[in-house]
Amino acid sequence: MAAVAKGRFITLEGGEGAGKSTQARRLAARLSARGLSVVTTREPGGSPGAESIRELLVTGGADRWSPTTEALLMYAARRDHIERTIAPALTAGDWIISDRFADSTRAYQGAGGGAPASFIQALERYVLAELKPDLTLVLDLPPAQGLERAAARPGGETRFEAKGLEFHERLREGFLAIARVEADRCAVIDAAQPPDAVESAIWAEVSARLSP
Repeated sequence: MAAVAKGRFITLEGGEGAGKSTQARRLAARLSARGLSVVTTREPGGSPGAESIRELLVTGGADRWSPTTEALLMYAARRDHIERTIAPALTAGDWIISDRFADSTRAYQGAGGGAPASFIQALERYVLAELKPDLTLVLDLPPAQGLERAAARPGGETRFEAKGLEFHERLREGFLAIARVEADRCAVIDAAQPPDAVESAIWAEVSARLSP
């Protein structure tokens, strides 16, 4: 009997302006060049229903939603993303690269916004069940630098950037705390480096941990 293909699930996390989207594309290209079937996706979003919820989350005033409401919206989008995109791709043996996943809710709505950790954990248990990334790459850089980069990007999705530097300092610490506690899953990448250096550091982690 032929071996069943095993998909792998890689997530990129970090604050605003960390370069996640760029590095997700570069990583996908490297994996594809090795003959792997790769699906790139993002959160909030990644499926038609989740993309509709994304519009509610990333536009409007900074105080449009409370952190608790944000977490509920994030997990509604995440459930649809899992059902429509992630689970089918993993079943098919694809490698998935997602620009954000559940750690972003822990950091943004939890560490940054103050939503109770127990509440977020309850959502995780129900929505994620046994699903978790094989590898999470935390792209880390000083929030002031990230916000400066983000301000130079085109587009109108600026709601989270508008939450202020103190918020972004808290969420940076939230991401780093996750990486410390779950070091077997997470790798912290210095995102203040030039993009080529960040790409090389990411590939070193992927090669060492997942052997593509």
